[in-house]
Amino acid sequence: MTVSGHFYPLDPLSEAEIRVVVGVLKRDRRMDSRWRFASIELKEPDKERLKSHDAGEEIPREADLVVWNREDGQAYKARVSLTEGTVIGWEPRPGEQPNITVDEFHEADEMLRQHPDAIEALKKRGITDLNKVLFDVWAYGGSLVAERHRGRRVGWADVWVRDHEDSNPYANPVNGLHFVVDLNSVELLEVEDDYAVERPDVMGEYLPKYVPDQKLRDDLKPLEIAQPEGVSFTLEGNLLEWQKWSLRVGFNYREGLVLHTVGYRDERDGGRTRSIAHRMSFAEMIVPYRDPSPDHYRRTAFDIGEWGLGYMTSSLELGCDCLGEIRYLDAVLSDSKGEPYTIKNAVCIHEEDDALLWKHVDEVAGSEVRRSRRLVISFHATVANYEYIVYWRFYQDGNIECEVRATGIMVTTSFEGERPPYGTLVDRRTYAPHHQHFLVARLDLDVDGETNTVYMTESEATPVSDENPHGLGLVQKSTPLKTESEGRQDYNWNTQRAWKVVNDGKKNRLGTSVGYKLVPGACFPAMMDKSSPVFKRAGVVGHNLWVTPYSEDERWPCGEFVNQSEVDSGLTKWTERNRNIEEADVVLWYVFGIHHITRPEDWPVMPVDTVSFWMKPVGFFDRNPALDVPPASKGHCHSGDPS
Repeated sequence: MTVSGHFYPLDPLSEAEIRVVVGVLKRDRRMDSRWRFASIELKEPDKERLKSHDAGEEIPREADLVVWNREDGQAYKARVSLTEGTVIGWEPRPGEQPNITVDEFHEADEMLRQHPDAIEALKKRGITDLNKVLFDVWAYGGSLVAERHRGRRVGWADVWVRDHEDSNPYANPVNGLHFVVDLNSVELLEVEDDYAVERPDVMGEYLPKYVPDQKLRDDLKPLEIAQPEGVSFTLEGNLLEWQKWSLRVGFNYREGLVLHTVGYRDERDGGRTRSIAHRMSFAEMIVPYRDPSPDHYRRTAFDIGEWGLGYMTSSLELGCDCLGEIRYLDAVLSDSKGEPYTIKNAVCIHEEDDALLWKHVDEVAGSEVRRSRRLVISFHATVANYEYIVYWRFYQDGNIECEVRATGIMVTTSFEGERPPYGTLVDRRTYAPHHQHFLVARLDLDVDGETNTVYMTESEATPVSDENPHGLGLVQKSTPLKTESEGRQDYNWNTQRAWKVVNDGKKNRLGTSVGYKLVPGACFPAMMDKSSPVFKRAGVVGHNLWVTPYSEDERWPCGEFVNQSEVDSGLTKWTERNRNIEEADVVLWYVFGIHHITRPEDWPVMPVDTVSFWMKPVGFFDRNPALDVPPASKGHCHSGDPS
């Protein structure tokens, strides 16, 4: 049982390959209906094996899987060779819980709708039409699981109710009512009925048909984006090339979009494609709600580790999610039975105008101006009430920007009496808890090669002296980070701290080392006690940057099995070894996100909240690499001689 075909080693698994992988595992391990598949993904070859492929050697295709037996709860990691059609790895993971699957979410929902105890609990709250009820199942942090439920695969559900069958359920929380469920046996373990709040009269609808006093604007004219001669990029399979950029687009169940082998063709260096990054993705997203009340103390989502951004990805629509001349890539994933399925239009690729690239007005030469254009690669994940849209943008001057937009609907809580201090009043007797979205970008940078050093860069004002009588002197200091302990870094506004990844073995024409700078944005502190259960599980939020030496097995900053974890088994453990990171193959883990102090303007549906960071060439080129961008074409504003 094998699959034949032509694949680049980093191409995601196809539907046919997933079917073969599942068939091989079921055959060799005699798996029956008791077994579930948490994940199936390509086993990406390491850097050395990729080099051998580029030299002409074929690399065997392999897949990694996480499965578990619902009867005894035992989880296993497996590896299957697609080339040989055999199981080549089988590792028990006792005491660990795989990610929750979408199937389990729906099974728990169906069970609760039919369970007499759940029906009775809702009836006590005056809710009898279960078609209007939303049971929202969440994962647990291990230390918060009651002792009587230890050893089970558990989830907890809060409850929301719609006014109409298709209206906003999050407008009406059923406070104080929660259900604890066993996801293996699909049974109700406990009804937590702590307190009740009289339902306030809220204005929580966003669909126009349910907002009678809402008049839609009628003064917007159509905005069309046209490229009559087609796009300026090429997409062959998963290989994307635009201007002087080249990269491969990947996708998996956990990270969603992954960017591989990012390089830039340098005409001033003989047309050589120079490496910038081996792999860039999001490795974790931690969303702790900063409200200790019974409704929220368990609400500490690890959206990537507990669920998976790939599983949460939704199809994009032209004119709504993406505008212009679009190319899409589908994503192939699998359900908990091992059946493959396809998310159509999972990744959007297009070009955008970006205003000015560079300009100068000279009294003799006149005005010389170039417009900027950028290539955008994006995907969209719906994680319960929130929507996350991730954009990777590549610019003509060598810059890379990563932007995340969050929208959707805030979690709210009704109250009586005095409003609790842990949120903002957004409606009648309704507050939205403050919370944080910690995003962890894993940046495996190879700046002109794998041997790099990360420098902490800081600006410093020099003191008043004979040489600096007016106090205007400003110097830039660069400090090499030599070990993992030094690689734990925090942003410093006072010095405008940033981090430069430098290849000291490669020089530009000016004789300085080539590099790329991580320009931080959206940094904020964890602002929680280190003894708190969520911090113990997610020590990564304790610093804005971590630097580690490359290891192909170190992918998940809070550990591989996050669901029901009690302690962090990722970055905090790896970096205890204090390994060398100077002149090494380094990986940067950048922690940024949204410190969401809620506001009325975020209700009933949020305008996007936007955060980003940049990676900018610093000495990677010896001059402005966008000098060769031509003036605007005939019929548009331009000046100067394009020759």
